[in-house]
Amino acid sequence: MATAHADRRGPQVLNIGEVLAQLSDDFPSMTASKIRFLEEKGLINPQRTPAGYRQYSENDVERLRFVLSLQRDQYLPLKVIKDYLDAIDRGERPENLPAGVTLSPRIVSEELASELHSRARRLSEEQLRAESGASVPLLESLLSYGLIGHVNGKFDEHALQVARACVQLESHGLEPRHLRPFQAAADREFGLVERAVATLTSRKDAASHARAAEAAREISDLCLSLHQALVHDRISRMDI
Repeated sequence: MATAHADRRGPQVLNIGEVLAQLSDDFPSMTASKIRFLEEKGLINPQRTPAGYRQYSENDVERLRFVLSLQRDQYLPLKVIKDYLDAIDRGERPENLPAGVTLSPRIVSEELASELHSRARRLSEEQLRAESGASVPLLESLLSYGLIGHVNGKFDEHALQVARACVQLESHGLEPRHLRPFQAAADREFGLVERAVATLTSRKDAASHARAAEAAREISDLCLSLHQALVHDRISRMDI
């Protein structure tokens, strides 16, 4: 009788304490307040009992794992992560998913998860050259000037973006040695971002760290917009 009853049960329903227990091994600093914060941001949407208590599904837990992994490993802001989840909810493939990120079949279909897994990979030097169009000397220069890096001989999507941009810049006569100011500017802008979120990062709670990551990416985007506007302003003043 017990087995028959178990077979008729619906999807497992968890309370917030049980969710924390499932996440604690991978995310030991996770708290109930952080889960509620992520709910406020629209990243999960647990069911509610008539009395207002939250009821979490296994899908909610996997969504939390996805969100927390992107925050911890990729330093992505919640807005970007939510864009990924919104695309997934529409049955679409998220664009620009970071290398190495995979999605559980509980979040997406097995077909989409398999496709994403095939895309989320580390690139060898040969693959990087093939996909970016960069020559061996160009890649060697990018490495020597610190514009790209690798881990155990494998390159990520950031390296691919840099290499592609530098291939195009090379066609305009701009070599990696000319691009060192970009690295210096990036370091300075990172310092500005780091100082701007220092108050949040100094706190120990996970919710503050999540807000710090989100604020850091927002400030970074604003810095890029400012930089682009200033350069375009100067181009518009050129006597050409």
